[in-house]
Amino acid sequence: MKRLRDVASVLLAVIILFPLAYALSASFFARGDFTTLPARFLPSTFTPSNYVRAFASSNLARYLYNSLVTAIMGTGLRMVVCLAAAYSLTTFEYRGREAIFLILVASMLLPGDALLLANYLEVRRMGLVNTYLGLVVTGIFSPTAVFLLRQYFLTVSPEYREAAYLEGCSDLRFMMTMLAPMSKSVLLAIAVQSFTGYFNAYLWPLLVTSRDSMRTVQVGLTMLGFSETYDLGPQFAAIVFLTAPMLLLVLAMRRRIFEGISTRFSGR
Repeated sequence: MKRLRDVASVLLAVIILFPLAYALSASFFARGDFTTLPARFLPSTFTPSNYVRAFASSNLARYLYNSLVTAIMGTGLRMVVCLAAAYSLTTFEYRGREAIFLILVASMLLPGDALLLANYLEVRRMGLVNTYLGLVVTGIFSPTAVFLLRQYFLTVSPEYREAAYLEGCSDLRFMMTMLAPMSKSVLLAIAVQSFTGYFNAYLWPLLVTSRDSMRTVQVGLTMLGFSETYDLGPQFAAIVFLTAPMLLLVLAMRRRIFEGISTRFSGR
């Protein structure tokens, strides 16, 4: 059984890593390497100029800037809103609190694409098309993030809050200076997921932006135009350049992410 599990793990790792390895190799392909038969895995000629051409022949730098602004702004706003919502659901007693939580859990089953049209119409009515706020506003509230934070807050002893109140600490100060630091593993996991989610978003940025100067990088990748001539090297180079930081971020934070999702909710 152990050997079978090891073989399955290796096969799964190969399936996951093969597209990444091919993209890295293809980013150095010459133009003719994409049309050879049989298909190639390694470049016939090492072509590092694909990386230069990816930026020189497009607004990729501007797209990258837009994605970074969107990801940072959206993650920051989501953290603040979800932290406050989770604190309210675990601390204050008011009518309908449990019903709100049930609705929150039920909304996690609703696919985001089902709300695309309604969200677009509302964002357009608010005049937020082609703005950074329009790019992030629909994702500021995350039911999943609120659920994770609420579940962790329930494991925190109420004695901390009572002691803080006796010292004259307000709810806002307690939440920001005591509860948030104690929840740093969960917050970090949510922040990484939120940042990568905003950075990799495609459908919503495509819908809510019409000016080239406001396009995000995932939309910009499809507009490089090299595919028409089978000159895909610069496109793969751009994909590798944009994927590498996200992959390194997840790998660097994997221990904290696993800790935030599993260990914290086991009461340890």
